[in-house]
Amino acid sequence: MNKPYVIAEMGVNFYDTAREMRISALDAAKLYIDKAAEIGIDCAKFQSYKAGTIVSKNSPAYWDTTKEPTKTQYELFLKHDKFGEKEYRELCEYTHSKGMDFTSTPFDYTSADYLEDMVDFYKISSSDLSNIPFIKHIGRKGKAVYISVGAAYLSEVDVAVRALKEVGCKDIVVFHCVLSYPTDPANANLRVIETLKKDFPDVRVGFSDHVAPDDTMMTLATAYLLGAEVIEKHFTLDKTLPGNDHYHAGDPEDFKKAITNFKWIDTVLGSAEKTVFACETIPRREARRSLVLTRNMKAGEIIKEKDLMPKRPGTGISPAYAEIVIGRKVVKDLEEDTILTWEMV
Repeated sequence: MNKPYVIAEMGVNFYDTAREMRISALDAAKLYIDKAAEIGIDCAKFQSYKAGTIVSKNSPAYWDTTKEPTKTQYELFLKHDKFGEKEYRELCEYTHSKGMDFTSTPFDYTSADYLEDMVDFYKISSSDLSNIPFIKHIGRKGKAVYISVGAAYLSEVDVAVRALKEVGCKDIVVFHCVLSYPTDPANANLRVIETLKKDFPDVRVGFSDHVAPDDTMMTLATAYLLGAEVIEKHFTLDKTLPGNDHYHAGDPEDFKKAITNFKWIDTVLGSAEKTVFACETIPRREARRSLVLTRNMKAGEIIKEKDLMPKRPGTGISPAYAEIVIGRKVVKDLEEDTILTWEMV
């Protein structure tokens, strides 16, 4: 395994940071990119939409309204739809200048089209999993497509993946995702990662996380151990800020812990080859056992079973050959506790 590809989902959290810090939304977005780059994140991801094209005006909230009190989806999206092609192009160039990949989830055809020469890959939201015409439109563009499959049956995942393949998309990542903000750990069901890997062996599998960060970032570590090749999580600079995504997002310290975990996992997983490692050479010799005499013996005496005891170190005849040694003669006088070698018998 290699360290997973890590995506920081900036989403729209930077709008709240901009308001808190009294800076422009664009400057706040760049600050988010700076912090992500500092800790080794691979990709900065945003969201591209206009409230009027993503949701009808009376769509009710489906998030935790004690954390984000906005009552309709339209009102919420209206707060965060100020950026267009110009702003995303500037963010794309800024992200690339920091050595990271850039993407933004399009939520309408206009966004999908203007993002085409910016994004390093397309990300499709769980909410568009059944929007097959839109999926095909994106799939035709010849770029990798990463797609979340929250709140979906396996059959719906299959339809979406087939739709991408039908239009020639060859690089697909399917994200296990639970469409609940925040996701209760009991509902994370990370074993779905294994299911997706088994049922879709010709695509990559990732994990888009909405579980609130724990002290050890164990959720992401577990997802990686189960085979997630790509990890996506919402990113914030302040988890205490009011807003739709801060309360289940990870801050820079959380992401730093997660990346440290991934590297540690890679270190301890090592190689699948079962062999004797260089670090084991001396312990192997000193901790294994040899056949050792239980009494003084004279040259010519026949070795009996009671004359032998397996003891450390393993520098003499292995106990595995005891049946061959029993019944043979010692060729010289030997003292009790002598480690037998083949030259002695």
